[in-house]
Amino acid sequence: MLSKPLITPALLVALFLCIIAGCGTDQIRHYAADQYPERLSDWGVIEQRGTALTVHPSATVYGLNTPLFSDYAQKLRTVYLPDGQAATYHPEDTFEFPVGSIITKTFFYPLGADGAVLTNAAWSGSPDDIDTRKHHLVETRLLVKQADGWDALPYVWSEDDAYLAVTGDLQQFTLQSGEILNYLVPSKNQCASCHATNHTNGKLLPIGPKARHLNGPHPITGENQLQQWQRRGQLHQAVLPFPANASIDDAEASLTHRARSYLDINCGHCHNANGAADTSGLLLDYADHPADKMGLCKPPIAAGSGSGGRLYSIVPGNANQSILSFRLSSTKPAAMMPELGRALTHKEGVELIDKWINSLSGECL
Repeated sequence: MLSKPLITPALLVALFLCIIAGCGTDQIRHYAADQYPERLSDWGVIEQRGTALTVHPSATVYGLNTPLFSDYAQKLRTVYLPDGQAATYHPEDTFEFPVGSIITKTFFYPLGADGAVLTNAAWSGSPDDIDTRKHHLVETRLLVKQADGWDALPYVWSEDDAYLAVTGDLQQFTLQSGEILNYLVPSKNQCASCHATNHTNGKLLPIGPKARHLNGPHPITGENQLQQWQRRGQLHQAVLPFPANASIDDAEASLTHRARSYLDINCGHCHNANGAADTSGLLLDYADHPADKMGLCKPPIAAGSGSGGRLYSIVPGNANQSILSFRLSSTKPAAMMPELGRALTHKEGVELIDKWINSLSGECL
């Protein structure tokens, strides 16, 4: 006589957890370039479950010492490396990641009681504190490492998932101030325009995962991120001392260090010796450059209306006469810098750069 299957309380609990967690879909998946899924959740890295935004345990949340300004959007960053593999350290350039790596960046805004977008609300840095009833998810950008290099994919959120938007998207938000924000989700090609940091080969690279951006406390645990990656076996060949950029509001860092860190992350991916803006002769990445290459008393080569009628990129002691300040402040497409990725002026960033320029000594002859 066959006995009946025994359903124990423990089995019932396991089945319940399986149902709510989505058994069979808990693996991070890597797709070939011709098989990219329409839904973000199909990658398995990050997805919405109920009112929560969840990150797969195999992916690592990380932050940057100074983040790129994107219309005051908050950003949840994650990186996934295939099991048993690690990124290779480089003291200045982007780390070398193994094939199969996936980097995500989710843009979102906290919402006020009236549903308006909040632009300066505090966030812990943890995905556990992103409640979709109180936060508006906008987009998630993926960088996927294939055998022939990195590929960029924009996904736009709609209800409880995000969907591939190769041509990008344009959304309007009402800010708490009453101002209307026209938020641009970049197309796949526009992603490439920033991430092709070396125009001589045109290959895409991540911008954030560099030693100087990661050498700081983890946004959740407070542990140094480079040491954390090493401890977890995600980074090898790292050599002390690690370089470190400064946060925009780091009171212990010098004004020059904070200003150059800000310009590095916001401008340096184009304004470097091999970047798309190298023909301008203005180099704003955090490297040792002659003063004129960094903009001091440097006349524009081909700025046009982008100069604002000013004569030099940086006039020591006079931000009001410096092209750099004008372009960072402007929201006009023909003049603003960066020219992609923002519609608003980063007031705090401009204040920092102006303060730095006004602290410089010298005279343009």
